[in-house]
Amino acid sequence: MRVGVIQSSFIPWRGYFDFIASVDVFVFYEDVQYTKGDWRNRNRIKTAQGSEWLTVPVYYKTLSKLICDTEIDYSTPWGTKHLRLWQTHYRDAAYLGDVLKLLDGIDTDHNKTISQLNIQLTKRICGYLDIKTPMLVSTGMELSGSKTARLIDLLQKLDASSYLSGPSASAYLDLAAFVDAGIGLEYKSYDYAPYPQLWGAFDGAMTVLDLIANIGPEARHYIKSRTSDTVSVPARRRGGGALVRG
Repeated sequence: MRVGVIQSSFIPWRGYFDFIASVDVFVFYEDVQYTKGDWRNRNRIKTAQGSEWLTVPVYYKTLSKLICDTEIDYSTPWGTKHLRLWQTHYRDAAYLGDVLKLLDGIDTDHNKTISQLNIQLTKRICGYLDIKTPMLVSTGMELSGSKTARLIDLLQKLDASSYLSGPSASAYLDLAAFVDAGIGLEYKSYDYAPYPQLWGAFDGAMTVLDLIANIGPEARHYIKSRTSDTVSVPARRRGGGALVRG
């Protein structure tokens, strides 16, 4: 079984959804440190003046704050602002209505934490893109260890034969730990075809909702990478034997 593990992000780019679609089980890695100024609470849209950030304000006071415990700040009408920006900059997009439906309720406070909001929106978008991968949350899995050892513990609890990682993790993952655990390690390829887009030259580093706003249900055909993932540690059966892929 091929497992992927990533922190939740606010309306992430299409590569995030390609990643989810590429595994047998996807885990939101939420009981880890919240990173300020990252993708946890913001993403980009395209405008006539260039890209613009959509940011969800959160209460963040300590470096030890976990993603799953980071609460949303509803003291300002940020949700209303987000919706207004979509309506202003994507008024000529053929499928703006689909985006607004996916964002329905974003301006209410029923999601206490950024983790809850991110996961809810990610699942909605997966439904729209016809991605059926089972999704779990790391919170409550009682993981032990740190860094790679903690990740290996998660993978072993799920009986994973292979782990799919984002390419940036190659700088810090311990390959020997995967070899010792008998778990394969692969790095995701992010290589996508351009799609019809508003406002000048194509820029793929936008929220997936930019893709949906412009081409609607056809978006599901634009989320698969054109190049193969990189195998760093081949998957194998526990105790040795033939190579396997979950």
